[in-house]
Amino acid sequence: MSAAAFSGNGSMRLIERPSPNHGPRLGDGVVDILVLHYTGMRSAGAALELLCDPAAQVSAHYLIAQDGTVHRMVAEDRRAWHAGRSWWQGETDVNSRSIGIELENPGHYWGYVPFPAAQMATLVALCTGVLARHPIPPGRVVGHSDIAPRRKQDPGELFDWPALAQAGIGRWPPALDLPAPDAPPFPAEEGMARLAALGYELDDPAATVTAFQRRYRPAVVDGRLDAETLWRIARLAP
Repeated sequence: MSAAAFSGNGSMRLIERPSPNHGPRLGDGVVDILVLHYTGMRSAGAALELLCDPAAQVSAHYLIAQDGTVHRMVAEDRRAWHAGRSWWQGETDVNSRSIGIELENPGHYWGYVPFPAAQMATLVALCTGVLARHPIPPGRVVGHSDIAPRRKQDPGELFDWPALAQAGIGRWPPALDLPAPDAPPFPAEEGMARLAALGYELDDPAATVTAFQRRYRPAVVDGRLDAETLWRIARLAP
């Protein structure tokens, strides 16, 4: 894919930073998942060094710096190595079906911070282009913690999923902003079944609930299926 593919994205600054860490997509080659990450490192430069190090055996298609600069490391028709051991809607080889975008952020270990406006604006522009090129439905726009809840926390509870959904990327139903009644809509067991219907794996229920809350209930991330969490599940998986 040439830089011309970004011609509809305004003044997006694109820097080519090829990574050797990629391979052919396996299976039918269809790309229908978009995975968002944070770098979890002290700087974009440090993250790029890692993602382009052959010994590290990790990569992503893009990295967006906090100032909005895009670094392209792997072509979209290639399988980048960003998802690791993961699961979404029954798919275990997420790398073969996905585009991976890293966002510069120190993450929970190095001092987690909100994602700057310039970075989010570029992300919206980049994702809009990705969705135009690939058949990715809203329910398959995910965070790394959604697909690997036992291992990952990113992009985390400070990421602005509602703003992304407002731009037509991913899901944030308006009903999620309504107050939840005190009584839960259904038992916890049904809540877990509905999380599975959304796409989550259930091997570690507390980790799965925590991942759901990071994305859809960022004010309280405690892994508990309380009434508020169950109502949010109900509004996403009625």
